[in-house]
Amino acid sequence: QVQLVESGGGLVQAGGSLRLSCAASGTIGTINAMAWYRQAPGKQRELVAAIFSGGLTNYVDSVKGRFTISMDNAKNTVYLQMNSLKPDDTAVYYCKCTIPRPGMRNIQDDYWGQGTQVTVSS
Repeated sequence: QVQLVESGGGLVQAGGSLRLSCAASGTIGTINAMAWYRQAPGKQRELVAAIFSGGLTNYVDSVKGRFTISMDNAKNTVYLQMNSLKPDDTAVYYCKCTIPRPGMRNIQDDYWGQGTQVTVSS
């Protein structure tokens, strides 16, 4: 079983910065990918940023140039540095970890954190 613990959310003024962290623990071998999603009230959950084994990253267009995803493989921890925050970034941010299922070729499992609230005031 894998557990994800997120931290770093909070209240910040527009233009400010926050850094989110998500630490994975439990029975972990290889991590295929880790990602940050967010869900604002009344909206669907959307992918914000992802990082894959090997270091490839991708971002939703609305955060490109402002957010940076990174990973510390030794700590099984993913970070999301958020700069130039806007009120539209207000949401609950969730971490997701994708891991190969032990003993099963080409099958992987997703694990989710509990979410951390980010509120950006104007």
